[in-house]
Amino acid sequence: MVQENTVKNITIADVAEALGVSKTTVSRAISGKGRIGAETREKVLDYIEEHNYTPNVIAKSLAQSKTYNIGVMIPSEYDIIDLPFFQSCLFGIQEIAATMDYDILLTISKPEDTSQLERIVTNRKVDGVILMRTFVDDKQAKMLAKRGIPFATVGGTNVKEAIQVDQDHQSACKELTSILLMKKMKRIALVGGDEKHVVTQKRLKGYLDAFKEAHIPVTEDLIYLGMNNPVLLDQKIEEILKKGADCIISMDDALCGSVLKKLRAEHVKVPQDIKVASFYNSSVLENNVPSITSLSFDEKELGMVACRELMNAIEDKEINRATTLGYQVILRESTLQA
Repeated sequence: MVQENTVKNITIADVAEALGVSKTTVSRAISGKGRIGAETREKVLDYIEEHNYTPNVIAKSLAQSKTYNIGVMIPSEYDIIDLPFFQSCLFGIQEIAATMDYDILLTISKPEDTSQLERIVTNRKVDGVILMRTFVDDKQAKMLAKRGIPFATVGGTNVKEAIQVDQDHQSACKELTSILLMKKMKRIALVGGDEKHVVTQKRLKGYLDAFKEAHIPVTEDLIYLGMNNPVLLDQKIEEILKKGADCIISMDDALCGSVLKKLRAEHVKVPQDIKVASFYNSSVLENNVPSITSLSFDEKELGMVACRELMNAIEDKEINRATTLGYQVILRESTLQA
């Protein structure tokens, strides 16, 4: 009969009893914080190594005054089409968090409502927070800054205390618009979403920069923002067609999908009758016929970098206060010359 070997998981209390010291002393030795003599710390660490003691997350959190959780805040206003973006970002966040023995506390709330986030912070549920969308007037970011909580934003913000990780939307949108202008498209309509989103403002700025650099006047009445209502969007697309636009650029994949649907209903052919492009690519547009000219970004990388920088802040390591990630311009059939 083979006897099973059993291994006893020793605790901080076991270490303290074996060495004749207090549990606080053991905790200080593990965390490296607090007053403790060098000889005592070495004795505790030697014992731990000899007995293969690995502190669990709860013990580590008690010793280091940490929760080993990070909060991830998603705005409740998101559309179902936004889910692939948030999902890819979360995969990136989770990948980095797991390497640091951290778990994710996912929360959904209205951007103007800070009560839920305040409760999480007040009850010390998390060591830091990642905001998955930024706003021109960002109440959640301001609250976190005021409370002194380490936090990162997926997107740009005017709150200087934030660790900002963003994609270079302004440069990307400028480059794509410039390419279309060089293709002799002058009357380029722009369809955008919520003006309260920082990303909307950056995409608009890129579009305007391209016209300025090309010394081509912008047709202001071809810029349509706040197009979140499908009925309103359909009406504006009809206006765009009547105004004789050469091309319609949508600020994101959801809007582009709606534009394409309306054009099909009106029997308007792409690219023969009008060109179409999107400032954001996703699986929503991948199977469209014709294929859609768009901008491609790496959402998983966005989440990974945001989480890595937040971890550095929590650990009091050097951080990059602002990181801008790259992009690709993908030219496809929807903007080919007839």
